[in-house]
Amino acid sequence: MSTFLLEVVTPERKVYSDHVNMVIAKGVEGELGILPNHIPLVTPLKIAPFTVKRQGQKDEVIAVHGGFMEVRKDKVVILAESAELPGQIDIDRAQAAKERAEKRLAAKRDEIDFRRAELALQRAMNRLDVSGKQ
Repeated sequence: MSTFLLEVVTPERKVYSDHVNMVIAKGVEGELGILPNHIPLVTPLKIAPFTVKRQGQKDEVIAVHGGFMEVRKDKVVILAESAELPGQIDIDRAQAAKERAEKRLAAKRDEIDFRRAELALQRAMNRLDVSGKQ
């Protein structure tokens, strides 16, 4: 089975780089499965787990917190605002962030604070979801 290079990059560092058989991402328009030789594409990503498939190995899951996916013939690049592998996630910190965001959402202050709290909750839930899938 053929492969392509996957790179997950944030403003701070390269989170992941390896040859893979398939990736599954959640774009703003829905879920996308990318195989080798996929048609070129650029799409915004949701805050959601990103699945990496390699032949003969267990699926890997990466917590991707928004950004874009660029698909080329032989390479996929994820330009993420932030991204973490399961082993890099501090579960206690993510749980505390989830609780803080839920309290802020319950307070219902202004629209901007509400949206920030909503995004913080999505990131915390994504981290907890990915850390549970290791």
